[in-house]
Amino acid sequence: QVQLVESGGGLVQPGGSLRLSCAASGSIFSINAMGWDRQAPGKQRELVAAIFSGGSTNYADSVKGRITISRDNAKNAVYLQMNSLKPEDTAVYYCNAEGATYSITEFQSWGQGTQVTVSS
Repeated sequence: QVQLVESGGGLVQPGGSLRLSCAASGSIFSINAMGWDRQAPGKQRELVAAIFSGGSTNYADSVKGRITISRDNAKNAVYLQMNSLKPEDTAVYYCNAEGATYSITEFQSWGQGTQVTVSS
C-alpha cells in the first residue's frame, strides 16, 4: 500500500501565501505523476496542478501564474506553493500520486486532505 500525508494548510488572508507539502510512503517502486486536487463546499473536486516524472506540469486555468507545483523525487514528495491567494481558493486540498509498487502493481492513492481557508 501507498500512503500520502499532507501538511501546510491553514487560514490566510487574501493576497497571502501558503505552501502545501505531501509525502508518499510505502512499497513504492516508481511514481509517474503527483498532483493536487481541491474540493470547495458544494462544488465538485477539481484538478489544481499535476507534475509528471519528466518534470512537465499541468495547471488549472484558475491558478496559473499564482500557484507552482514542484516535486522531490528522492523524497517521493510534492509541494504546492500558493501565492496571491483568493477567497475562491478556499477548499480542502488533496494530494494524489500514481505509479507502481515493488510487486509491480499499479497504484493510485490520495491523501486525507488539508483545509485551506482564505479569508480576512
